[in-house]
Amino acid sequence: MKVDRLVSIILILLDKKRIAAQELADMFEVSPRTIYRDIDAINMAGIPVRSTSGVGGGFEIMQEYKIDQKFFSTDDLSALLMGLSSLSGMMRGDELIHALAKVKSFIPANKTKEIELKVNQIRIDFSPWTGNRNIQPYLEIIKTALQKNRLLTFAYIAHHGNKTARTVEPYQLVLKGSHWYLQGYCRKRCDFRLFRLSRMSNLQMKEEIFAPRDYQKPQLDFSDLRAAMQTRIKLRIHKSVMDRALDFCAYEDFTPDGNEHYIVHFPFIENEYYYDILLSFGNKCECLEPSCVRAKLKRKIHDMAAIYES
Repeated sequence: MKVDRLVSIILILLDKKRIAAQELADMFEVSPRTIYRDIDAINMAGIPVRSTSGVGGGFEIMQEYKIDQKFFSTDDLSALLMGLSSLSGMMRGDELIHALAKVKSFIPANKTKEIELKVNQIRIDFSPWTGNRNIQPYLEIIKTALQKNRLLTFAYIAHHGNKTARTVEPYQLVLKGSHWYLQGYCRKRCDFRLFRLSRMSNLQMKEEIFAPRDYQKPQLDFSDLRAAMQTRIKLRIHKSVMDRALDFCAYEDFTPDGNEHYIVHFPFIENEYYYDILLSFGNKCECLEPSCVRAKLKRKIHDMAAIYES
């Protein structure tokens, strides 16, 4: 049972006085029996749909339950269109196009320009400037596998460059920061795992259908843990990399040091990721304190130089 089909049926019933089961079946390319099951599910969700038989019969939502077009304010419709438009830029599919069309049908003629102006005031674009060209097609494959409960197989590059073959039951697509992830049950590890799409290759959807198991949502908020692990280190940076440093700390963390440099109290965790951030600033950044971080950076720079000397 597809949730997007149920939502679409509800919107159609809200918009029309009455519609026949066969007409709905033709619209969604399913059997009338499937439509009857969908109507039962909608009724169980608390939306009163009644059926009438005979010529001109069909399904209808009880009149007192219907939503008047004035139920949605200008801000409501603007927010819905903004979210759907942003998502449709990354996730292709007829269901999003249909949802956009249906939301637009609620817009009164005299409010069209006002709502269009509000929608265009904020633009959310999930597509990366550059990056892995497989992301878009992989999103479509995973979305189909999610809808059909089909197994996925792929090669995965894990920590330290280890490459493994995975067979995964897909449960959720996650956009975190600027990266897409798949949350699924890994049959190799016998546990739920979060996989970054950019680290996948040779993604394939298999014919095998799996029975969904109790789903474990991924832990995505590490702000408390990160705050507990972070310390502040003292950097001296050139003004030319200030814009990049602002991606990791606030403007209040900067103190001018002459005309060309700043002293920065930089949030830092003792791991390779944060050392890579510091090294990415090149010769425009010097770690002043603590001495242990300064010493480790010096060793890393020496090791890098040795590669080019040999």
